[in-house]
Amino acid sequence: MVEIWIYTLMSVTIVSLISLIGVFTLRINQDRLQNLVSFSAGALLGDVFIHIFPEMMEGEAVLQNSIYVLAGIMIFFVLERILIGHQSHTSHKEQVHSTVYLTIVGDALHNFLDGITIAASFLVSIPVGIATSTAVIFHEIPQELGQFAILVHGGWSRSKALFYNFFSALTAIAGAALVLTFSESFGGPPMFLLGLGAASFMYVAMSDLIPELQKEHNIKRSIIQLIWMLAGIGVMALLLLPE
Repeated sequence: MVEIWIYTLMSVTIVSLISLIGVFTLRINQDRLQNLVSFSAGALLGDVFIHIFPEMMEGEAVLQNSIYVLAGIMIFFVLERILIGHQSHTSHKEQVHSTVYLTIVGDALHNFLDGITIAASFLVSIPVGIATSTAVIFHEIPQELGQFAILVHGGWSRSKALFYNFFSALTAIAGAALVLTFSESFGGPPMFLLGLGAASFMYVAMSDLIPELQKEHNIKRSIIQLIWMLAGIGVMALLLLPE
């Protein structure tokens, strides 16, 4: 159990530190950012279908575990509608201000769930935990770059945006610690938490990342995006080797 704590805390700490990558936002052009988005979409989907789902579909509770994933997707849909609905009811002047705080709140919740997913994955096995942590890290890079740009555009200074971005990222540690602290009460790998994590990864990839990539109409760039997505999936497949 000590080993799981060490691996988990190291992983969520790295995830939290990635929030500071926003300082490099202005040095990354749009094409490179799109490549990162493509890669992270592939990594998230690869982790779900190559690592998490095979673990969840073992044993007799296949239908129950599938319902966990389906329920998770519905939960994320409702949460996103609530955030967007709140934002759309503000005036134009207030919208920039509210968007900044909604972005921070949404990111804090997202990071908290990432921490839960990472911890739950390490409770299944060290290789599954490493794969999930890797997928989260690859996803966090383009997300944090984009989020930092939103905060600065909303009126915050670069230093204030970095501080609050990092503060919201620390919720990943809280989520992981919560799961590990009560892990003995699960009586085995917490499949409902794995299902929630899988739903989160699928929802982010299919509703946020891939629609963003579909805005690209240049055939050459679209092929490059596909290659980067396959590379993300390939990295997840390579992480099967230690297993």
